[in-house]
Amino acid sequence: MQFEQAAFPVNRFRRLRRSEALRDLVGENRLSSADFIWPLFIRDGQGIEEPIHSMPGVNRLSVDRLMFAAERAMLLGIRAICLFPYTDNALKTPECEEAWNPENLTNRAIRGLKLKFPDLAVMTDVALDPYNSFGHDGLVVDGKVLNDETVAALVRMTLAQADAGADIIGPSDMMDGRILAMRTALEDAGHKEVVILSYAAKYASGFYGPFRDAVGASGVLVGDKKTYQMNPANQNEAMRLIARDLREGADMVMVKPGMPYLDICRLAKDNFCVPTFAYQVSGEYAMIKAAAQNGWIDGEKVMMESLLCFKRAGCDGILTYFAPQAAAILAEIR
Repeated sequence: MQFEQAAFPVNRFRRLRRSEALRDLVGENRLSSADFIWPLFIRDGQGIEEPIHSMPGVNRLSVDRLMFAAERAMLLGIRAICLFPYTDNALKTPECEEAWNPENLTNRAIRGLKLKFPDLAVMTDVALDPYNSFGHDGLVVDGKVLNDETVAALVRMTLAQADAGADIIGPSDMMDGRILAMRTALEDAGHKEVVILSYAAKYASGFYGPFRDAVGASGVLVGDKKTYQMNPANQNEAMRLIARDLREGADMVMVKPGMPYLDICRLAKDNFCVPTFAYQVSGEYAMIKAAAQNGWIDGEKVMMESLLCFKRAGCDGILTYFAPQAAAILAEIR
């Protein structure tokens, strides 16, 4: 609704900025710990907290140490975590069979988490890159990433994770038709309540570098991912992809990366009115941390500002490596 505002001095916008109480009273968006999904990297072993040098403050955790992180999440009011495995190179093959092994690292971690923290929502990643000797999200034959054969493999991976107890399945592969195939398989297998949070608009971005270090994919990736991840120039295509995934059975949608694609977040929310998430990816995290460590920015202030911008852009939630730090700050504010 449009209306003509009163002119100065009848209308002084600074009146509502005069004190913290007034600023809070008229604030249009709020952050909560419940907005966060905390991505966590896991690896085999015992008692391991292995620093990821390109992501200061983030570690690869053995499953026993993952339990302490999950407990911390619950105490901070973070209600969901997402698991990403660092897979031994010896388990990586062109066929990616380890991806649907019921006893693989991710599935063992899911079972452990659901046993100890049944109220914590556990999200998983569905893509083949942690298990692929070529480093791609899909099966590769003669240098080409295959779509339909990959979808069949992803369905097997999805069912193994659902059998282990995953609450949210996160397909990040960007293969065509995978949401319908996953939803049909989940229904047929009796996993009718498993949620699909589709990475519906995932761009072929330069912001993923530290993540690939974290999961051990950067050293094995052959070529690039531009034949299946989105062109950063495209906006309308993102809307078509989101619409398709919703028709095929996605419950929620994801935009990835986050801050460089806030326009996509806003369009997604305005066009579809469904639960909309953004992933504040590893490169976004690393830039803020590096600038803060060099004293160029106020790290905490920029962290909180960056997270609030997702809410302003229409996101219902955010996958962010800042989740525990931001939740701790929010707890102190309360």
